Amino acid sequence: MESPVNGFFRMDEESFERLSQYVTQEYGIKLPATKKSMLESRLNKKVKSLGMSSYKEFLDFIFSDEGKQGELYHVIDLITTNKTDFFREAAHFHFLTQQFLPGYQNQGSRNHLKIWSAGCSTGEEPYTLIMTLEEYKKTHPELTYNLLASDISIRVIQTAYQGIYDLEKVEPVPLEMKRTYLMRGKLNPRLVRVKPQYRKKIQYKRINLMDDHYGLVKNDLDIIFCRNVLIYFDKATQEKVIRKFCNLLRPGGLLFLGHSESIMGMDLPLRQVKPTVYQVQ
Repeated sequence: MESPVNGFFRMDEESFERLSQYVTQEYGIKLPATKKSMLESRLNKKVKSLGMSSYKEFLDFIFSDEGKQGELYHVIDLITTNKTDFFREAAHFHFLTQQFLPGYQNQGSRNHLKIWSAGCSTGEEPYTLIMTLEEYKKTHPELTYNLLASDISIRVIQTAYQGIYDLEKVEPVPLEMKRTYLMRGKLNPRLVRVKPQYRKKIQYKRINLMDDHYGLVKNDLDIIFCRNVLIYFDKATQEKVIRKFCNLLRPGGLLFLGHSESIMGMDLPLRQVKPTVYQVQ
C-alpha cells in the first residue's frame, strides 16, 4: 500500500501515461510530462476522498464501468483548465457590433442570429455576448438571437448557469452595463448575479469537441466563439475541430479564436477578416 507523504499522493509514471493518453484520446487535451505535478495537485483530494491507496487503484476505479458512470466526469472536471474573464479580448465584441452585424443584417434581411460559445467555462463569455447583443438591440430592436453555450466540464456549466460572480470578477464590465444586467447579492454584497431575464437567454449543453457530431445542424450557425480552447489540442486535432465548425457555420459566418491560436498551415474554407477572426467562404 502506497503511503501519502504529508498527506500527498505521488503519481507513478505508468499511471500518468495511462491518464494522459486517455485524456488526449477522448478529449483532445495534451498532457505532457510537465503537467504531472499539476495533475497531482488537482487530483490528490479526490484520491483521498475515495479512500484509494494509490493512483493505480484510483485509475482502475474511474475507468471501471462504475467509475465511468460518475466519478470519471468529475475527474475530467478537475483536469480541465477554466480561465476566462468578462470582455476578454474586447476587440472581438467591438468588431461584432461595429462591423459585422450591420453588414450581416443587410444581407437578405437576416435578423435572427444563432451563436455558439464553445468552451464557455464559467459563463463570462456567453454573458458578455448577452450584454453586447442587448446593447446593440437598443438601436436595432429587430435583431433576435439564440445563444448556445457548451463545455466539457459539467461543474463549470453549473457555475455558468447560476451566473453568480465575485465583485472582482465583474470589474471589466462597464458601470452602466453592471446596472442593467447585474444585481447585488442579498446575503453577500461581495457577490453579484446576472439578472434572471438574461440568464434565461442562454441554452447550456455538455459537448466534447472531440466527438464526431455535436448534435447541431449543418450550416445553421452564424457565429462560433471558441477562444483559448484549441491551445490544449495538437495541430491535427485543432484542424479537425475547426473543420467541423466550418460545416456548422453558414457561408459568411464568423469563427472567433483566441489570441494565441492560429489556422496557419491549415486547409480550411476560411479567410481572415481581423486578427483571430475568420469568415467562412
